[in-house]
Amino acid sequence: MVDTQWVPTAVYECPADWLRTAPEGSEAPTSRAHRRGPQGDCAGERPLLHARHFDRKIDAQRWLDEVTTSVVTGQYVDPRSAKKPFKEYAEEWRASQPHRPSTAKAVAQHLRCYAYPVWEKRALGAIKPGDVQSWITSLTTTHKLAASTSRTVFNTVNAVFRAAVRDRMIPHNPCTDAKLPSVPRKKVVPLAVEQVRTLAEEIPGRYRGLVLLGACTGLRPGELFGLQLRHVDLLHATVSVEQQVQQTAKHGVYVCPPKTARSHRTVPLPRMAVDAMKAHLRDFPADGPEGWLFTAPQGGPVVYTHFMDGSWRPACAKAGIAKGTGPHALRHHYASLLIKHGESVKIVSERLGHTNAAMTLNIYTHLWPDSEERTRAAVDKAYADYSADDETLATETAEAAAPADQSQHAADSVRTVKAARPAPLQIPRSGA
Repeated sequence: MVDTQWVPTAVYECPADWLRTAPEGSEAPTSRAHRRGPQGDCAGERPLLHARHFDRKIDAQRWLDEVTTSVVTGQYVDPRSAKKPFKEYAEEWRASQPHRPSTAKAVAQHLRCYAYPVWEKRALGAIKPGDVQSWITSLTTTHKLAASTSRTVFNTVNAVFRAAVRDRMIPHNPCTDAKLPSVPRKKVVPLAVEQVRTLAEEIPGRYRGLVLLGACTGLRPGELFGLQLRHVDLLHATVSVEQQVQQTAKHGVYVCPPKTARSHRTVPLPRMAVDAMKAHLRDFPADGPEGWLFTAPQGGPVVYTHFMDGSWRPACAKAGIAKGTGPHALRHHYASLLIKHGESVKIVSERLGHTNAAMTLNIYTHLWPDSEERTRAAVDKAYADYSADDETLATETAEAAAPADQSQHAADSVRTVKAARPAPLQIPRSGA
């Protein structure tokens, strides 16, 4: 049911008798149309919330009809809401989001460094699609951000404007249909088995099991750091991913759920991983079921930056692994092993905890073997089997139909027909 207090009312600044007698579409001295609010009008009864001036009555009525429709459908946006400064609304939005500490830190940095300098005091409704497009271009030309980083910053600003549309602050999102810089696709080059073995030998002993477990299960670094003894079942050779450890801004850590809902999973442990875990627990026993499987030298869960600076990077340098290679390379190594041994996209996606199989294909599609030769062989084999079956059937039919003394002659006839068949056409391959 529509509140009648919010029904638009047209008021025209011209003589009343003109309104009664002027023909539809004729020119009026000045026409003003407005929508009244629920608490009083211009004389103190109900305040004027939305008013516009028109030169023609028909234009004023058309506008009123549009406003009425938006009110009835619940899509009306008060123009005064769009006057709120971008920074003021963005800070309100940021404070209400259930972001993890790492995400909250990144969002605050995106807004503070790239959005507020441009739109801090700008009204939400005054930011147009062209302004957004110019800003996107400046991220790569002025700020020299990589294409992937520019997209991440844009996603933050886009989320602010989407929330503004949802809150009826603005009618449309100026980020819609914005052109983003293309991100060059980089092919993942997984670590070889020998590189993983060398890395496990060069890294400090307390993290040798972490390297081998990561290479054998494909767990993310945070998932490895978040493992407790209760998550590892050596009897049934499985490891359960139920949580992860992330780093805070001040080099602290916090425990949180895995990255996505699909990241909750149970991964089978190969024999090598079981042996590595037994050796690790013998040298670095966990403090009960709730004890951390891998700990920092001073105790407690592993802090990512301390692990990278003190253990991972020096070990990579000694192992001859390229600079910039992170623990995520162990995850790529695991995926490459599954693909090499014929596992399906579905299985690889489930083991890695990807949101869907499309994500797995986007990252690892180049690792799946080329199927050109297999498709050729499949067709050739099918037709080769068909030809052999035809020849066998023809021989049996001829022998059955001919008298006993003519069976040899029938068989010879079949062999003659076979010999008379033209040889298959050999098409030379290009470059041969």
